[in-house]
Amino acid sequence: MIRHIVMWKMAADDAETRVAHAAEVARLLEGLVGVVPVIRSLSVGVNVAVPESNADVALVIDLDDLDALDAYQAHPAHQEVAGYIRSVTGGRMAVDVEV
Repeated sequence: MIRHIVMWKMAADDAETRVAHAAEVARLLEGLVGVVPVIRSLSVGVNVAVPESNADVALVIDLDDLDALDAYQAHPAHQEVAGYIRSVTGGRMAVDVEV
């Protein structure tokens, strides 16, 4: 199994906009469950501490294998969500690990 972990920092300068964008990112990602069939499990959350240095949103998705990760990333629903995420974020870090 592959665990896909991603964290984003929102690009907005003001805290209110960052919080709104982070909440929308989380909502959109949660909406992929049941739409992208290769997702085994998905957990997403908005940061609640140390906002000046922590990422704003974190995502953990479990998938069967690297082929499933490729299918997830190519899925049209993911592509649509990713477009929004790119429009509101200023930084991204990811790691894919075997579990």
